Amino acid sequence: MKKALVVGSGIAGIASSIRLAVKGYDVEVFEANAYPGGKLSAIEGKGYRFDAGPSLFTLPEQVEELFHLAGKNPKQHFEYERLDVVCHYFWEDGKKVKAWADPERFATEVATQLGVSDQGIREVLKRSAFIYEHLAPLFMHRSLRKLGTWLGPQALKAYLNLGKLGLFSTMHASNTKLLRDSKLVQLFNRYATYNGSDPYQTPATLTIIPHLEFNLGAYFPKRGMHDISMSLYQLALSLGVRYHFNAPVEEVLVEKGRACGLRVKGENVPADLVVNNMDMVNAYKTILKKQVQPKKLLEQPKSSSALIFYWGITQVFEEIGMHNIFFSEDYETEFAHIFRRGTIYEDPTVYINCTSVTKPDDAPSGGMNWFTMINVPNNQGQDWDQLIAKARKDVLAKLSRLLHADIEKLIAFEEVLDPRSIEFKTSSAHGALYGNSSNTRFAAFLRHPNVSSQLKNLYFCGGSVHPGGGIPLALLSAKIMSEEIPDLKK
Repeated sequence: MKKALVVGSGIAGIASSIRLAVKGYDVEVFEANAYPGGKLSAIEGKGYRFDAGPSLFTLPEQVEELFHLAGKNPKQHFEYERLDVVCHYFWEDGKKVKAWADPERFATEVATQLGVSDQGIREVLKRSAFIYEHLAPLFMHRSLRKLGTWLGPQALKAYLNLGKLGLFSTMHASNTKLLRDSKLVQLFNRYATYNGSDPYQTPATLTIIPHLEFNLGAYFPKRGMHDISMSLYQLALSLGVRYHFNAPVEEVLVEKGRACGLRVKGENVPADLVVNNMDMVNAYKTILKKQVQPKKLLEQPKSSSALIFYWGITQVFEEIGMHNIFFSEDYETEFAHIFRRGTIYEDPTVYINCTSVTKPDDAPSGGMNWFTMINVPNNQGQDWDQLIAKARKDVLAKLSRLLHADIEKLIAFEEVLDPRSIEFKTSSAHGALYGNSSNTRFAAFLRHPNVSSQLKNLYFCGGSVHPGGGIPLALLSAKIMSEEIPDLKK
């Protein structure tokens, strides 16, 4: 039986191990941390449970497909439900909007709460669906290194509609043209943050993202987001995959131009192929440092990072749903601070994920678990202790003002995750959540491919390579990668 070794057990690494095991490989995974899942992990304390990383679940079929490949019924191992409300939005002037998952109901909500025409909402979601229809089959599901990707009928369809796919405009300009109302523009500009980008720079192509939530659906696993990684981890174990924790990889072994194993804790582990799930930039700096470096890719600007306060709150706020956004009054200035000044704006947009709304055992009775996040620059050596202290005060003041309560007095548990700890825990270069940024129209073409161009039998998966960051794209990176590897059972 041929041996496959996987570096890292992020969600893409776990998915890769499953796909390779199904193909008939003997698979081992080496993970530097003491647990699987990478960013998709959990935090617990004083009766509160938090999903530590990604908090929104879309395209659940990408998870289900892995169970089907293994010959198992996903419903017996992984349960989830569709959300009726995608997000609750709050502004300083007291305006509030529920983003209902049903597009028609959402359009009516906007017209009622903001007093604007609902036609813009319909146009934005129609445009989002159009871009998805034309680009998803190419950029989300196929390797960009294959000539067939660029010459097939789907590619021709995209070429014929090139001017309508947002490549020549920014997200902000596109949203402004269709929506006009400043609050709605801000609401839809927010989707740039889903891959750590700036809506005032990133191409309008990324207006594809709302389609996933409103037209295809936003979901929540019944046992929490962490169950995505844990259920797939258990699936991998059932297929015979062996995981090694607290086992950081020191080097990818190379012989005659091919990857032939890993060096772990001073010992050589031979293999027929190697899959790297570590952040691409840090992989080249460490386990691939002896190899030719893809300088242009490594030097690309990085995405934003996050500052997260995990707060156990001793009061229930009825207006808080599972996903909540408290907007800055000056969105453009906020993003200028993040991407141009490398610092945190004094009036940041605050995101609260509160799973206890749907999963009550995530907090004690009478309490809520607040995953409280703001977008921040990646780590460039800033004085993070000072920035965090100031941001904490600003966030608490904003939430206290908008929720009419002294939030700090309600905090019974607190843990903090910042760009430094993100980088340390997940090997993400500079603590950037999504690898290279998407602030240029060519960013989608500049992601590292899923197959090494210099070493045979070396493959890549995860959010820092094609097709990008976030749970669905990370899972698709494993799928695209595995399609390049022979199936031993055929």
